[in-house]
Amino acid sequence: MKPLNGVKDEIGVNKTESEAPKAEPEKIDFSKVEIEPLFKDFVDFETFSKSDFRAVKVLACEAVPKSKKLLKFTLDDGTGTERTILSGIHSFYEPEELVGKTCIAITNLPPRPMMGIDSCGMLISAVHHEEGEEKLHLLMVDDHIPAGAKLY
Repeated sequence: MKPLNGVKDEIGVNKTESEAPKAEPEKIDFSKVEIEPLFKDFVDFETFSKSDFRAVKVLACEAVPKSKKLLKFTLDDGTGTERTILSGIHSFYEPEELVGKTCIAITNLPPRPMMGIDSCGMLISAVHHEEGEEKLHLLMVDDHIPAGAKLY
């Protein structure tokens, strides 16, 4: 396997070509975060396992005309056929910043018409409230994960 950003010495140990100091991880203050309570009802494993979670690559993303919230995603889900999913996250993201990202979707939901467009699945986001304001983060994963990879 080829080393990333480095060279192997004569005994096979990977050395970086330039030793840059490692940046300190950003410290995040979660003291003002409010999260929804966990569900009290359990879902049996058989029911849960019917949901098909897949890695999807964002091929294109655009605002839906006449909608303030909706973004229309054109996705590679690994099948060779493009998938369209609409998501109400426009107040949190601009479409152009999402193109090329790898996200997580539930792909076996029935199509749902929204603004005259069938949405064929759901993108997964994390939501919380902070100082009374809703915050949303679309789940984006490592770009090395191929489109269509199943999540377990």
